[in-house]
Amino acid sequence: MRTALTELTGVRHPIVQTGMGWVAGPRLVSAAANAGALGVLASATMTPARLRQAVREVKARTEAPFGVNLRADAGDARERVRIVVDEGVRVASFALAPSRELIAELKDAGVVVVPSVGARRHAEKVAAWGADAVIVQGGEGGGHTGDVATTVLLPQVVDAVDIPVVAAGGFHDGRGLVAALAYGAAGVAMGTRFLLTSDSTVPDAVKARYLAASVRDVTVTTAVDGLPHRMLRSDLVEALERSGRVRALLHALRRAAGFRKLSGLSWPEMVRDGLALRHGKDLSWSQVLLAANTPMLLRAAMVEGRTDLGVMASGQVAGVIGDLPSCGELVARVMAEAEGVLRRLGSSA
Repeated sequence: MRTALTELTGVRHPIVQTGMGWVAGPRLVSAAANAGALGVLASATMTPARLRQAVREVKARTEAPFGVNLRADAGDARERVRIVVDEGVRVASFALAPSRELIAELKDAGVVVVPSVGARRHAEKVAAWGADAVIVQGGEGGGHTGDVATTVLLPQVVDAVDIPVVAAGGFHDGRGLVAALAYGAAGVAMGTRFLLTSDSTVPDAVKARYLAASVRDVTVTTAVDGLPHRMLRSDLVEALERSGRVRALLHALRRAAGFRKLSGLSWPEMVRDGLALRHGKDLSWSQVLLAANTPMLLRAAMVEGRTDLGVMASGQVAGVIGDLPSCGELVARVMAEAEGVLRRLGSSA
């Protein structure tokens, strides 16, 4: 199936595996790439040296195109861009809109730039700045999310920009891919569905929590960092929602100390990152610290398997997923389902 996404990135199928922190490492990314999807390496939780090492590990595992997800607001964003360019990475994706200058630097080096957005105006802005494509995530998506459903947001963006649009938020099968194509998208991006594969390094006990979840077990809370965050409901989430400011601040300080040690960031750098997220929002200081070190809360679950101490970002589709295929099996299934749906639609026309 050829679309504007496959033509732009060189992948075989119009499917993107999103760059999930602590989840989208070399094993998952290379498995997705070998399956014909666009695997995207999550770099926000890596030092620059680890990023370069991870990119080389992916390249050793696959000859297929892949991408790297970058934080546009990181203090070392330009250093990371140089790593992407130096290592010949095909695609750079961004969770927040990159600057016009970063887009130009990447494009001048032949890197395809694909920011993720959650609003039409953001898509219009990055398109005007030269982005090659855009991933549009509706409110069903996991992690930091908005409140507009994909079925409402996607057609708005498709109508507003002249670059390929990739749909995210609520996708897990071939029916969803066909629906996205019908709206005018060039493909779909999936996070939770790739997290729940046998190629994902997420501990089995954590995957079991996802598989056991119903749609109602996936909630949106602002208790973690003051921003709307879609995740599995857990005892930790409920405790944070009940915590007073003093208790929340102590909890944030403990987590911040752990993330500072892992990331190599200084306390001023962590506070700066938290303040960047606080800009324009009424966040407490505990939420500023939690915003800066939310990666540690994710790591506790996604790496250490501590569902009692970590958060489990999740799209609503976790409530309808019931198996752990390999990336190869998943992508083949999605494409077979999509082709079957298109055949049925064609025969009934």
